[in-house]
Amino acid sequence: MEKEYDLIIVGSGLYGCVTAYLAHQAGWRCLVIEKRAFTGGNIRDEVREGINVHSYGPHVFHTRHQEVWDFANRFTPFNHFRYCPLARYGGNMYNLPFNMHTFYQLYGTQTPEEAALRLRQEQGLYPHPRNLEEKAVSMVGRTMYETLIKGYTEKQWGRKATELPPFIIERLPLRFTFDNNYFNDPYQGVPMSGYSPWVDKMLEGTEVRLNTDFLADKDYWMKKSGHVLYTGAIDAFFDYRLGALEYRSLTFEHVLFEQPNVQGIAVINETDSRIPYTRSIEHKHFAFGTQPVSIVTHEFPQTWDKDREPFYPVNDEKNNTLYRQYHALAQRECPHITFGGRLGLYRYFNMDETIKNALEQWEVLKTKLLPA
Repeated sequence: MEKEYDLIIVGSGLYGCVTAYLAHQAGWRCLVIEKRAFTGGNIRDEVREGINVHSYGPHVFHTRHQEVWDFANRFTPFNHFRYCPLARYGGNMYNLPFNMHTFYQLYGTQTPEEAALRLRQEQGLYPHPRNLEEKAVSMVGRTMYETLIKGYTEKQWGRKATELPPFIIERLPLRFTFDNNYFNDPYQGVPMSGYSPWVDKMLEGTEVRLNTDFLADKDYWMKKSGHVLYTGAIDAFFDYRLGALEYRSLTFEHVLFEQPNVQGIAVINETDSRIPYTRSIEHKHFAFGTQPVSIVTHEFPQTWDKDREPFYPVNDEKNNTLYRQYHALAQRECPHITFGGRLGLYRYFNMDETIKNALEQWEVLKTKLLPA
């Protein structure tokens, strides 16, 4: 019996939207099923008081891949925003990422040679770091660790730094230049029309069903398509048969200010453990807004449970082992299902990595599953 759809995509986050666009362009009969009341997943934004508010935390697109940048710009032009956050600790402000400005603010050093010498003097001797604290101190020393890493990290992960694995901080950037641009990628910016219109453009011409829980009637939907791209949580797909994977979650407090400029910058990392939130986000600065009011969001890390939105996979050894077991289960039992995206692959992706992964996976899908 002929299937109603060539492809059903579960989830309308960026991975699902990219694939839906490619499938539609290829003439496939495609359906997107979305549990929430809106498309776009966690990159959704909405206009409040004329300001594009990033509903689920700040998102800045950046990539070194020309093909990914070209794809992103098919749907809307991007502005020239550059991500140059600050860190606030004990009433003082510090530039991020760690660079010559930061070293001057912490130590008073003015040359790369002075900064490198001070760091060598500060670095602890941990040839085989057992945890994040030992790894961080071995890289940047006690002062920088206590001021800019410890409090933020412990709030973010809900554990003491001595209980976190060292790999979380292995790629900590140190720059011996006065450069506050957080990303090194040549292509950077924010969609000028906002992220929600950006992904909605990708979905034009594709059937989308909102407020629909695929897992609540999984067998029904799987009978309607020759193949399913599932971008939800892989453990939820199997009804947590092997146990639940762990995540960190977030909640957001949006505050309207009757003034045009509150903090003068898009993002401030709150590295002081006495402040309960990790970031203060003033959204209008992503688009160089001139509105007479402003909206600031405070981002609070939360312990995840099945009633909360999963944000960050906890990729420690225990959870990665469990994910591999689910991956093996999927390969054995689900030949007509592709698992993709942050939740399906249990891996944090930047937006450009999501697009690149979706583009590559599409090349596999379209050769394996050419519609009749």
